[in-house]
Amino acid sequence: METILKVEKLCKDSILHEISFEMAQGEMVAVMGPSGSGKSTLLYNVSGMDQPSSGRVWLKDTEVTELTEDEKAWLRLHRMGFVFQQMNMMANLNILDNILLPAVQANRNPIRQILTAKNKGSRRELTEAARRLMQKLSISGLEERRITQVSGGQLQRACICRSMMNSPEILFADEPTGALDKSSADEVMAELVKLNREGTAILIVTHDSRIASRCNRILYLLDGRMCGELSLGALTAGTEKRREERTSRWLMEMGR
Repeated sequence: METILKVEKLCKDSILHEISFEMAQGEMVAVMGPSGSGKSTLLYNVSGMDQPSSGRVWLKDTEVTELTEDEKAWLRLHRMGFVFQQMNMMANLNILDNILLPAVQANRNPIRQILTAKNKGSRRELTEAARRLMQKLSISGLEERRITQVSGGQLQRACICRSMMNSPEILFADEPTGALDKSSADEVMAELVKLNREGTAILIVTHDSRIASRCNRILYLLDGRMCGELSLGALTAGTEKRREERTSRWLMEMGR
């Protein structure tokens, strides 16, 4: 299977120490570890939101660590998606317009046809695409509501819709269920699993072993070093409890 993300001896100041791993196309990988272990720092440096002290990162055949800041910004907009614990929605916009923001921004670039083969299309086409995503994530009917008029779970699903507007090759999620109750967290994770099954690679930082157990693999960080990896394989119906138990035992071995 094609490698979508390759990280080689990544270091960041005194936080990360020679982190190396690969992700295959369509894989979902969780990053776990105690607070302060460097999980979020790893995600920011791998995705080009921050520049590592040393090491190299590739998104397919593009070396992210060699790009300029403008080139990395273009890469994040067109080829990556992001979901965060803090949802960062615009309070003055309704849900639909918040979801549309990345696509509208991408569509403003006058040289987009040179930089990307995607045809971003008209406002009507973008709106139809946003509505299809909302239907897929079971939040149809919320288009005109403000962000204060929906539940936390609905708002995070809207954030996932926003992250998918430009059809990213990989989705980076930093504690996407951290601010949600158990029921809402399960709903959001179910949607991420669905997107992953449709082919989107996902790298997710989480402290929740139940969430991590839904992933294909778990990487464990301790003091900025990769010190363990658990392969769980593809998630299938009826295996959730067994995967949770296996994950819990493994985390105990890791000293959590």
